[in-house]
Amino acid sequence: MKIGDKVSVVDEDLSGVVTSVKGNIVVFKDEYGFTHQYPKEKLVPKISDFYENTPIIKKAEPKKVISKAHQKNHLVLDLHFHNLVKNPNDYTSFERLFIQKERLVETINFCRKHNLKRLEIVHGIGDGVLQKMVFDTLESQTNVDFYNKEILHHQSGAVMVEFH
Repeated sequence: MKIGDKVSVVDEDLSGVVTSVKGNIVVFKDEYGFTHQYPKEKLVPKISDFYENTPIIKKAEPKKVISKAHQKNHLVLDLHFHNLVKNPNDYTSFERLFIQKERLVETINFCRKHNLKRLEIVHGIGDGVLQKMVFDTLESQTNVDFYNKEILHHQSGAVMVEFH
């Protein structure tokens, strides 16, 4: 470093022009006219075109991989019977409820196997037989929380299930 060089202090937001060099000590004057003394190892040359000639390389932003288990969209199971079979009129009420319960248990097991966090069960609003079966089945499960989607549970046709 020599008199007239522009320098910057390594650990501080301070720079200026060298006014004198005495051995290892460099004296420089900042933009406000104050003088500062620092050892040479604390200073770096401030070369204005050093960074201007350096090409800027834009790197692609890494995409965060979100697993299916943590997607914001949750799995929806619609237990309306016409969605479960081709000919709904061919079944008795007991067979219908049995098939709906079987599908519910299969879906819960699927969610556990694939580490899904949320499941919405649509049971509809009716005389409450299907709704009671859904709640009884959920109460028999472990490591689940469930709640109605609406404040008044008898007006809600769906239940939200969260797996631990």
